[in-house]
Amino acid sequence: MKSKQLMIVCMACLSTTAWAIEPGPSSAAQQGTESWMQLQIRGVVASTHLQTASATERELAMQRWLNSFNYPIPEFFDQDSGGDITSSK
Repeated sequence: MKSKQLMIVCMACLSTTAWAIEPGPSSAAQQGTESWMQLQIRGVVASTHLQTASATERELAMQRWLNSFNYPIPEFFDQDSGGDITSSK
């Protein structure tokens, strides 16, 4: 019974409009980004050419992903290893 009540509460929380971003002023860059995202969501600018990957391409992509786990994640990153930003005059 408790899990049913929990599910009802979760559904009620997720259905509320409080999670939505209120409409309001935004920058031109933000408006452009939102427009592109809406086009993608609706599939308006989707390609008519079906894009597929061969079995070899899929296997190589999977191998690259698996190989990414071979590199240890350092506990700390060296902040100075990336160089510095200086203005050249």
